[in-house]
Amino acid sequence: MTLRNIAIIAHVDHGKTTLVDQLLKQGGVFRENQHVADRVMDSNDLERERGITILAKCTSVAWADNGETTRINIIDTPGHADFGGEVERILSMVDGVILLVDAAEGPMPQTKFVTSKALALGLKPLVVVNKVDRPDARIHEVHDEVFDLFAALDANEEQLDFPTLFASGKEGWACEDLDAADAREHGMTPLFRRIIEHIDPPENATEEEAAKPFRMLVTTIESDPYLGRILTGRIETGTAKPNMAVHALRPGKGTVETGRITRVLSFRGLTREPVEEGKAGDIVAISGLETATVADTITLPEITKPLDALPIDPPTLAVTFGINTSPLAGREGDKVQSRVIRTRLMREAEGNVAIRIRDTEEKDAFEVAGRGELQLGVLIETMRREGFELSISRPRVLFKEGPNGEKLEPIEEAIVDVDDEYTGVVIEKLSLRKAEMTDMRPTGGGKTRITFDAPSRGLIGYHGEFLTDTRGTGVMNRVFKAYGPYKGEIEGRRNGVLISNSDGDAVAYALWNLEERGVLFIGTGVPVYRGMIIGENSRPDDLDVNPLKSKQLTNVRASGKDDAIRLTPPRPIALEQAIAYIDDDELVEVTPHSIRLRKRALDPVERKRRAKAS
Repeated sequence: MTLRNIAIIAHVDHGKTTLVDQLLKQGGVFRENQHVADRVMDSNDLERERGITILAKCTSVAWADNGETTRINIIDTPGHADFGGEVERILSMVDGVILLVDAAEGPMPQTKFVTSKALALGLKPLVVVNKVDRPDARIHEVHDEVFDLFAALDANEEQLDFPTLFASGKEGWACEDLDAADAREHGMTPLFRRIIEHIDPPENATEEEAAKPFRMLVTTIESDPYLGRILTGRIETGTAKPNMAVHALRPGKGTVETGRITRVLSFRGLTREPVEEGKAGDIVAISGLETATVADTITLPEITKPLDALPIDPPTLAVTFGINTSPLAGREGDKVQSRVIRTRLMREAEGNVAIRIRDTEEKDAFEVAGRGELQLGVLIETMRREGFELSISRPRVLFKEGPNGEKLEPIEEAIVDVDDEYTGVVIEKLSLRKAEMTDMRPTGGGKTRITFDAPSRGLIGYHGEFLTDTRGTGVMNRVFKAYGPYKGEIEGRRNGVLISNSDGDAVAYALWNLEERGVLFIGTGVPVYRGMIIGENSRPDDLDVNPLKSKQLTNVRASGKDDAIRLTPPRPIALEQAIAYIDDDELVEVTPHSIRLRKRALDPVERKRRAKAS
């Protein structure tokens, strides 16, 4: 049986999970008439709710054609650039990639990001133009745009000579010639055949390499209640067998652990099955070690030199995680101590190489640095579902010092698709945030695509304003580009906030009177406390208000019947919106059931003292 290792890379919503579903179904992974849920690879709740892939996952298909069977290890990678650390690790295990591109949207910023990583490693690409059944499909234009992207990323001659297939993941077919009469009748068979023909077998999948000492670089880590820590990677040389004595080598630290392999697991469809041995070139998971982690080399005790791990792009954004100090702390969560929070963060940093954790000067607070707001938001959401209560600060970008001592900041490429009538307001707002327009072109259907180079600082908190300005019709995609010169001061939030000056439950009569002051974030009966932010002021300054004030009743009967109070529905704030909305003197209080905004200093006198000092 021959072997192929491939990764599927795509923009976040280009139908990657649907295509993987079809490959598994037509690859014989499921029994006939077996009920299979959609998006089987997006296994955790957050992935299904958000419709994105967060964690890279392995699967395999045994494809039989012309009397020969090929084991194809398929790795489903995240499509969002915030989870690029997952992609960068995974690409070291494969020999080729399938680049999935939408037939209407074409290459997007995240497409450019993951493609640049794959091409830099010398991986052979296979391009699939997906969703060709869309009425607004631009099939041939998109194919040309992919070629231009490859050329701009300095692809070599072999990579530029990529095969292209046209597919509909929803309908479950792929073909090389759309004009052929039977283009849609062979399902995914043309794609399977192209994978086997175009992607080379692993160079180390030979008997000579299998006879060498065992070495494997760990790329992902998981925890199993029965097997303990499970380490996944591709075997570089040798053979892995159960009960084999091994040790873990870490660059710069030598041996970090010695033990034995208890299980060797190989991917069979959606499951991991125990096998007697794993040979060089195969992707396997092993158990039995307790300390080894990502980027460590698992090898025989006589080997002392670790394998080289790929460098990971550094974090560009940081937030502070602290304990919940509000008057409502401890009512909803059971994990509130700083030591418990620190242990959980350190465990996250073990498996997620794109995250950095460090202690801060503040008591009971930790700085968490990552790639972007979405990555940090997913971590916070995961922790709150586990029962944690946290206070989160406003994100701040991580600056660097240039070769001549100058201050550098992260610059992102932002591609904006908007209706023609909203281009003016988008350009104006982004120019105020120090963004520079690099390209502007019509895309048809009354829409325009604008490309900006914008500092990450300027994009924090802009997405909500962008959706308001474009009446919800605009689409913005961003990806880290490079560190560039510091752009100077950027104007922050223009409006102040409404701050509660009392503790208790909000009253409808008080909220009704406060509606003329601005937009409310809470409804009637919601618990509030002094210093909690309950709405956005219509003016630039902050305003302390009383959301508990009820109507004064007297024994004098009114001549007319009082009108029933009708409140405007409050504006709900999601987690990522809240983190991006707050100012430097504010925090987001996160509990398993609530997301609240608050001032750092709950006492108004203390807030004035801090404002004067700053």
